[in-house]
Amino acid sequence: MDLFTYEDMKNIDRKTLGNSVPLELFRSVRLIGMYQGLPMRGKSTTITVGRKIGQSLPVHSIEDALAIFEELKIGIPMIIDSKENEVHIAIQDCFCKGLPVHQGNMTCDLEGAILEGAISRFYEGKVVVHEVKCNVNGDEYCEYRIRLL
Repeated sequence: MDLFTYEDMKNIDRKTLGNSVPLELFRSVRLIGMYQGLPMRGKSTTITVGRKIGQSLPVHSIEDALAIFEELKIGIPMIIDSKENEVHIAIQDCFCKGLPVHQGNMTCDLEGAILEGAISRFYEGKVVVHEVKCNVNGDEYCEYRIRLL
């Protein structure tokens, strides 16, 4: 049994500070705390956490998953290529947009794992999401390849 659900996260009772925290706090947790502070740049942690978050989202299609991605302000997703078992999603305005370029670094594995977990809710086969482009790497947008196996 899960201790908390996505629906629980919507129950916010902060009268003064409301329901938002600054992006720089999220970036600090992700990139200083996890990416720099954990072994393997936190990849095993972020993938596990992201999948669990994604599996808790109320989605029933890829379109639902992309809509909630934008609703949660993770980024603005757009399908840029779609084949029978593969979809490429570009993410505009990703959380990492504006950070210094560090070629060879892909920092958005948590967000990709959220997509993977969300899609696994309604897709009966195996889903693999792989980050193939990232603003931090110097790419013009972040991009994920979704493979439906």
